[in-house]
Amino acid sequence: MMNILYKEALNRKNNPKEGSYTNYLFDKGLDKILKKVGEEATEVVIGAKNADKEEIANETADLLYHLAVMLVETGVTIDDVNAVLEARQGKKSNVHDRKEVTDY
Repeated sequence: MMNILYKEALNRKNNPKEGSYTNYLFDKGLDKILKKVGEEATEVVIGAKNADKEEIANETADLLYHLAVMLVETGVTIDDVNAVLEARQGKKSNVHDRKEVTDY
């Protein structure tokens, strides 16, 4: 699904359509897109805290859409992201080597 979202966002950037929300985001620029990514990420967290599956699904969909728009705007492809994920797959985590966070 991320490939589809990415391709649709890329198409909208290359072939603007009047009245398109995606084009509105591109027209407003990276700061607006990043603001929306942050808002949607927060809403995913709230949905999870509320243990509301429908809210989690809806807000995650919104987040993935806005991430696709952000990737297009920054020139990062789905293949770039997939390459990072593939490189990480099967590797041992360094989580135990990290300093514990005690200040909140």
